[in-house]
Amino acid sequence: MTGRVAAGGTFAVVTGGGTSGHVLPALAIADALVAAGHTRDSIYYVGGQHGAEVALLESTEYPSTFLDVVGLQRSLSRRNLAFVPKLLRSVRAAKRLLRELQPAVVVNVGGYASFPATYAARRAKVPYVVVSWDHRPGLVSRIMARHAAACAVSDASSTLAHAQVTGAPVRAEIIGLDRAASRASAREQLGLADDRFVVAVVCGSLGAGAVNAVVSDAAARLAARSDLAVYHVVGERFLSQAAPGRDGKSGILYRVIGYENRMAQLYAAADLLITRAGAGTLAEVATVGAPAIVVPWPDAAENHQLANAKLLSDQGAAVLIEQNAFTADRLITEIERFIATPAALTELGAKARAAGALHRSGKLVALIEEVARPDRASR
Repeated sequence: MTGRVAAGGTFAVVTGGGTSGHVLPALAIADALVAAGHTRDSIYYVGGQHGAEVALLESTEYPSTFLDVVGLQRSLSRRNLAFVPKLLRSVRAAKRLLRELQPAVVVNVGGYASFPATYAARRAKVPYVVVSWDHRPGLVSRIMARHAAACAVSDASSTLAHAQVTGAPVRAEIIGLDRAASRASAREQLGLADDRFVVAVVCGSLGAGAVNAVVSDAAARLAARSDLAVYHVVGERFLSQAAPGRDGKSGILYRVIGYENRMAQLYAAADLLITRAGAGTLAEVATVGAPAIVVPWPDAAENHQLANAKLLSDQGAAVLIEQNAFTADRLITEIERFIATPAALTELGAKARAAGALHRSGKLVALIEEVARPDRASR
């Protein structure tokens, strides 16, 4: 068990992790609680030693503990031999930590790293909130929902017990983003000309090989277009094999980078976004009203990314293209359609922003604070 100790009384333990898709929403919740008046050192993060949270928490100043817990592999793997003993040790460590911190509430954002602290909270009778923004909740969320004080969800059709519709956790810089007002400065920061149609491609922190191949093929075929820029975040693991960029001096500007953490600027700079259908990403897309082509990852558990994408596409708030239909021909057709019909692009963005109203509502923080009220158990 590694981590930093809280300096004062603890209001909330926020727990979860593994990938940035869990950690960034967790940090969004922590930041929202601070914005609501809670001190930074009263928000404590509990995650896993082997997830993205270790690096992402470094610069936040939130006190934290990282447990030696691992996820259960879906295929036969020697790693599964360590699953049970590591889990049991992590649960015992989490119980000791909660006795020390005495939090008013525990907030579970999902992922394997969320189980020890949430189970410890259940045993210690600390009220906890399960936050689930996927259309199909993950395994830990489903297990822990039964005894939760409340489950904060984004979809009114959620089958989780004690579900309350609050919207997804979205970072404050995303909630407050005005794309139109920030467009010029965002393009300047990203090195993108104001007179080009900008297509931004970002498929999570790891990137997506299948999407990368289609985008690079389309960019090559659109090489003569001097009115077009493609800002392609390929993922660090794909950077060495990525297609070469083009400087835009005599045609397309094709920028290829491994990772981009300036997402607010990217949302503001892009005319059109191409992305996977992680629920956190789609919540941000809707919150800012970014016109997007969404290509769900077909191998996601229970194909839940397709379900996530349909929540937007069924409202006309995103263009859904399944991976087997996502070809260079189809992508070029969509890009050229939106360049030729700006009104269609504007309508797509407006419908996305309307779908994101719930994420901007503040209902999630209000629910956490309600669950944490000391008089709640007696009412």
